[in-house]
Amino acid sequence: MLKKIIQHGNSAALILDKPLLELLKLEIGSSIEITTDGRNLILSPTNHQSDEKDLLNSLEKINHSYGRTLKKLGE
Repeated sequence: MLKKIIQHGNSAALILDKPLLELLKLEIGSSIEITTDGRNLILSPTNHQSDEKDLLNSLEKINHSYGRTLKKLGE
């Protein structure tokens, strides 16, 4: 698939067709991570639900281990 970068205000934009969005389970407003290997762009869907779950698990572990100390620091 060949695509062309277009002008969008003062920025450049790359239009992703609906079939590609559906294949990656993306929709308007979805977050993606953009990385590069120095020559290629790599677009990866982000999974915020998984990130939030990981954060909550980490906070639970911290509270379990250091809850009393954190409470004392907060007083």
